[in-house]
Amino acid sequence: MTTELTPPSVQAPPVTSSPASPATQLVRRPGRWIDGWNPEDGAFWASQGRRIARRNLGWSIFAEFLGFIIWQLWSIVVVMLPAAGFTLSSSESFWLISLPSLVGATLRFPYTFMVALVGGRNWTIVSAGLLLIPATLLGLAVQNPDTPFGVLLLIAALGGVGGGNFASSMANITYFFPQREKGWALGLNAAGGNLGTSVAQLLVPVAVTIGAGATVNVSLAGWMWIPLILVAMYGAWRYMDNLSSAKADFAGSAAALREPHLWLMSLLYIGTFGSFIGFAGVFPKLIADQFPEFTTIQIGQTAVTLAFLGALFGSLARPYGGKLADRIGGARMTVIAFAVMSLGALALVWTLPLQNFWVFLACFLLLFTATGVGNGATYRMIPNIFAARAAAQGVKPGTEEAARVARKSAAALGLISAIGAYGGFLIPQVLNASQLATGAYTAAFYGFVAAYAVLLVITVVVYIVPRASLAGHRI
Repeated sequence: MTTELTPPSVQAPPVTSSPASPATQLVRRPGRWIDGWNPEDGAFWASQGRRIARRNLGWSIFAEFLGFIIWQLWSIVVVMLPAAGFTLSSSESFWLISLPSLVGATLRFPYTFMVALVGGRNWTIVSAGLLLIPATLLGLAVQNPDTPFGVLLLIAALGGVGGGNFASSMANITYFFPQREKGWALGLNAAGGNLGTSVAQLLVPVAVTIGAGATVNVSLAGWMWIPLILVAMYGAWRYMDNLSSAKADFAGSAAALREPHLWLMSLLYIGTFGSFIGFAGVFPKLIADQFPEFTTIQIGQTAVTLAFLGALFGSLARPYGGKLADRIGGARMTVIAFAVMSLGALALVWTLPLQNFWVFLACFLLLFTATGVGNGATYRMIPNIFAARAAAQGVKPGTEEAARVARKSAAALGLISAIGAYGGFLIPQVLNASQLATGAYTAAFYGFVAAYAVLLVITVVVYIVPRASLAGHRI
């Protein structure tokens, strides 16, 4: 017999103010540091905590949104370089697209701990400021078609700093909200960041072609974001706060790394989020390769590309994946997502000979939507798995051991998000290898179908079939 398990079963109940517990008193120090933050105090949360937390959330979302834009900027810039006089091989283009994801995924590990080390407000200012470097250098480098490929590759790699912003932003926001509202806050934060990819792919073609006549001003692809980055830095400096209660949990991270389910879930997350960010990066290039006449669509004096729809559909689907996971279970929803991803990839391969752009677009939008649903569902599985592990080990709610499980679960969320981001490097490189070996992408997509099928089976065997190691609970 299986039962449904939710994370609060191993977490201490929320602490609320009562006559026996003194009301929370905030102490503010120079540098916008706050001592005594306690969002679980109901009276404090209602009177001032929620307002402060939401203000920090708003600026965190904006800064992370810009981080995603810079992280994925080369996905759209690459397809515009030929019009600016650059001559790049297909393999070189794939490297420019994929290298920022490799760097960004790696930076997520140290970025996770920076909030606790220097303060959430302080690190938001610094991490947003770092975005100025790749944005400015891109604007300078693309002015000269003779810029060496190695220089372009270095600038693309520097764009990876935007990928690290997700980890620090999520780590920061989790300290501000009470347990009952963390899911909502972190969901908004994640969705706001993911939308940055779509916005970049929508607005960059407009900016570089408007008023440019028959040419393109690709420099604007980098420079157009500089004012917004400066606004984010000012907003973080003026309106965000540092919490002294934010502490680095190195012990929790070490314990999470020893947990076998962290590595299994990382594999699943590479399949869902890794596919989302990977396909979002290569979608503009795939359109340019297969349907060059649809690379951009001229509207008046400017041009747009429909590539932005992929990242948009995936981003908007993510919260629904989480909601559906709450209803029918994260593992079941993840299985459905992998099944639809497989069908989408197969449909793409089978219909490509038709050379119909709209069928091609529909197949990809189905694939993107499934990755978004899978993102939300897989992420929701993580705390449930750790709760089930605790139940199997006889951990009682409200105990110190339960608190350690909760910390390990929180650390696992950050680590899995970092490992999953490596999919943004793997997807383009698999496509690159397929093209180099066979001259087409068909082999790569059949490989993706096989990978999704394997991940589906793993999800069923480990997380749907009752297991003693998970106390027989349904994940």
